[in-house]
Amino acid sequence: MTAATIQFLGAAGTVTGSQHLVTAHDHRVLLDCGLFQGLKELRERNWRDPPFDPKSLEAVVISHAHIDHTGALPLLVRRGYRGPIYCTPATADLLEILLPDAAHLQEEAADRANRHGYSKHRPALPLYTEADARQVLAQLRTKGSGRPFSVAGDVTVTYRRAGHILGAATVDLQIGRGTRLVFSGDLGRYDRPILPDPEPVPEADVLLLESTYGDREHVPGTADHMARVVTETADRSGALLIPAFVVDRTQEILWLLQHLEDERRIPVLPVYVDSPSATDVTDIYRRHTGELDEGMMEERRRGERLLHTKRGQFCRTVQESKRLNDVRGPVIIISSSGMATGGRILHHLAHRLPDSRTTVLLVGFQAEGTRGRALQDGAKAIRIFGTAVPVEAQVVTVHGLSAHADRRETLRWLTGFTRAPRQTYLVHGEPPAAHALAEAINGQLGWSVRAAKDGEEVPLP
Repeated sequence: MTAATIQFLGAAGTVTGSQHLVTAHDHRVLLDCGLFQGLKELRERNWRDPPFDPKSLEAVVISHAHIDHTGALPLLVRRGYRGPIYCTPATADLLEILLPDAAHLQEEAADRANRHGYSKHRPALPLYTEADARQVLAQLRTKGSGRPFSVAGDVTVTYRRAGHILGAATVDLQIGRGTRLVFSGDLGRYDRPILPDPEPVPEADVLLLESTYGDREHVPGTADHMARVVTETADRSGALLIPAFVVDRTQEILWLLQHLEDERRIPVLPVYVDSPSATDVTDIYRRHTGELDEGMMEERRRGERLLHTKRGQFCRTVQESKRLNDVRGPVIIISSSGMATGGRILHHLAHRLPDSRTTVLLVGFQAEGTRGRALQDGAKAIRIFGTAVPVEAQVVTVHGLSAHADRRETLRWLTGFTRAPRQTYLVHGEPPAAHALAEAINGQLGWSVRAAKDGEEVPLP
């Protein structure tokens, strides 16, 4: 009988490419199947064959829909995996939007590179196609929160709400009557709008814990900061560009702008959500009322229009997007992607970065190697579509909008355990953040904890 192990195949020493392979009694289960983003050496890993045979897997268990946790699923099925892919119902709905969209963007980028000749590859190819993404959707199997379900042999899983994005869940994996492995996925935050707080997990033998913001605490005053940025940009008749993830970040920005308008803390401006995916995802948020917190439910009972500003418009077509080039400020444009790695935001940045009246508002974590990180670090020019675009715009970061728990909130969630795990491994964090969180956990809780190492395989008790 093979000993139970877990191998860290992504999101170890970095915040991207979440993949963890559990082997238990000759059964193989993959926790998450994320795409690597950011630095070139990370992105190049997407093109390599995985260090396991996809056909040997019996199940894939997904924590939530973000691409760094799901974006490699089309590669997995292309390489022969035909088994079940478990996720929550809301995650399945989101993946129906996100995966085909990710494939479309890659096909579109490859086509553009071939037409304009700025790729080193001849021809440039997409990482995967929309047909690959559609195959993934056919293999999704939805499971609700709070009820154990079997995934392979004597391996069962229980989902609990993680509060990170719609449908996000922690994964409580039980191997027979023995080891209990808990994977936090990405933990959400407490006392935030739209979604309920993360649910506690009672116990674990081994814990895989995200550490994205393990070295800091989110600064208060997000609404005040946002109001100030909007007002100052409007005063100079500029455009406020907000690169935003289509899931949760766009919806939280809409919620915040809507409430700032209602409170008369910002002028009522045209607000364009320029993303078909974000438009569809916002509709999904409105549909999954059982996932919303009490504040959102009360607004719904009062008949208020959820996640919609007074002059808000949603752009689906390319023509609608292109027309925004002719819109003069003051105006707010929210578009994907959140780290400016692709999508329509690139066209808006290319058009408006050279204008000093423009403000670029960064509202989430910016991974190394992304355009968002370059802007955050003060780049004087960034490369878009093979051309160096000068940065004359103001670049502002609002940290408080992150959907990830910070160090204090992570420790708060850990206090929900009734006993200490035998071992805690920190994943999904850059080394300084993981190191700081390990010190905090050991110092305050006395747990055995360390950062996971990329590629290592460790035994499960």
